[in-house]
Amino acid sequence: MIPLIITLAVVVIFVFLIASIYNNLVKCKNRMEEAWSGIDIFLKKRHDLIPALVETVKGYAAHEKQTLEDVIRIRSQAVGAAGQEAQMESEAGLGRALGRLIVVAESYPELKANANFMELQRQLTELESEISSSRRYFNGTVRENNIYVERFPSNLIAGMFNFKKGKFFEVEKTEREVMKLSFT
Repeated sequence: MIPLIITLAVVVIFVFLIASIYNNLVKCKNRMEEAWSGIDIFLKKRHDLIPALVETVKGYAAHEKQTLEDVIRIRSQAVGAAGQEAQMESEAGLGRALGRLIVVAESYPELKANANFMELQRQLTELESEISSSRRYFNGTVRENNIYVERFPSNLIAGMFNFKKGKFFEVEKTEREVMKLSFT
């Protein structure tokens, strides 16, 4: 009788351990998805702001047509990106294109004095700050998820239930340089 009780207790503890690990994996995955959703909201706002920014620059820098067309084309690719990884890659390209646009804007003092442009610049700066904060939070959730997916014994449960490592949303060097540029 006692060996049966001990065996039953071990099985119950084992089941609770598996359930606890599984629940932690689910929690990490859901936090990571929620964090990505937050980034996605700010990226969509940035996508919506870009056409107005391009139109304003176009009025002052008509001979910069190729740069403006590139920004719009890359924005369209970013809007249409399917999946998190594709979106991360397209956003990196959009960051580079915005950097080129900012460099163009720096060459036109009358553009920098335009009230509409200044408001768009303020909004873009706020959005970039929000994206940066959201990216830090997202990367923290990815780190926690990846720890659970890789650490023993949770890696066994993760493998059994097909939990995957998340991908960090990294800032490229060119994007860091864009964030340092100033319109004033």
